Amino acid sequence: MSQDRFEIAVLAGDGIGVEVTASTFAVIEAARARIGGFELHQHEIHAGASYYRDTGRDIEIDGEQRAGKADAMFVGAIGLPSIRAADGTEIAPHLRLRERFELYAGVRPVKAYKGAPRMLLDEEANNIDLVVIRECTEGLFYTAAVHNRSPETGPDEAREILRLTRSVTERLCDFAFRLSERRRQSGGKGMVTCVDKANVFQAFAFFRKIFDERAARFPDIEKSYAYVDAQALELVKKPWAFDVLVMENIFGDILSDLAGGLVGGMGMAASAEIGDHHCLFQPAHGSAPDIMGQDKANPLAAILSGAMMLDWLGWQNSNDKMLDAARLIEQAVADGFAAGGLRPMEFGGDMGHKDMTRAMLEYTKNARLD
Repeated sequence: MSQDRFEIAVLAGDGIGVEVTASTFAVIEAARARIGGFELHQHEIHAGASYYRDTGRDIEIDGEQRAGKADAMFVGAIGLPSIRAADGTEIAPHLRLRERFELYAGVRPVKAYKGAPRMLLDEEANNIDLVVIRECTEGLFYTAAVHNRSPETGPDEAREILRLTRSVTERLCDFAFRLSERRRQSGGKGMVTCVDKANVFQAFAFFRKIFDERAARFPDIEKSYAYVDAQALELVKKPWAFDVLVMENIFGDILSDLAGGLVGGMGMAASAEIGDHHCLFQPAHGSAPDIMGQDKANPLAAILSGAMMLDWLGWQNSNDKMLDAARLIEQAVADGFAAGGLRPMEFGGDMGHKDMTRAMLEYTKNARLD
């Protein structure tokens, strides 16, 4: 049965997070008003470094519980380098949400838009359209502060633990293959690449073994392999040759930023974190305190994350109108760059987040869905 009413927990957070979140929901509303067929109800949850500074808490008392009851979570940006917890780490309640709700699949689409900056001169760079799937709850981040597991650190040596489990790795690989299946329906390559370091580390040989086991369940999807260092090289040489890449946490953390740089930078870096029962969407950039309040932010990463949210909720709840609204926003971005009407300051243009938002509203109202 199709669902048409959705509750969204909104953590606008810090710095430019507040600005780009407002832009996102303005554009989403423009798409909803045009397409119809669904309702979004936003529930603000106070969280982040500024909230910690004022209250001593990094999120409202019942914030995590409320977030878990929503159909989706949307995060603007959280953290300010100048505000830190007693142990010296930055404020990061969204990382705790990731662990609490088992948001294991980090999804980072990397797509080139005609008219947007690109780092590679080859004409094939216009065809970059890949997705990095980063495992988000284990890997080398296992001993991170958010997990409350202390690394072994002394005056002369420090050690961290890299942990990979069968349960999470199986679900991660299945997610990657299913995403590739869906992408193939709209022209995708139907290929999943396992990115690892299986030639050196037993943990990554274990990861690759599970990848092969799960690949057997998807015989129509091509599988391939790459060691992470070689994959970094190939992303610079020919990123247009790839479709879906699945990998451990730290590798995904690094390669997703590299890939994002090929199509403009962090201002274009949309992302999602998906679990079996919960989902969170956010721009992959930080709070950018150096430009907050100056109308210089590029809201497109957040807006595209909002489109991902509509797409995911529509797909999971059989709501074709939401799928159309997501496509409408994506088309508006493509139209805006192609026409020269989106010129973010991040790329040397003359448009801050206010002008970018106004332009996106117009392109969303006029974009065609063929």
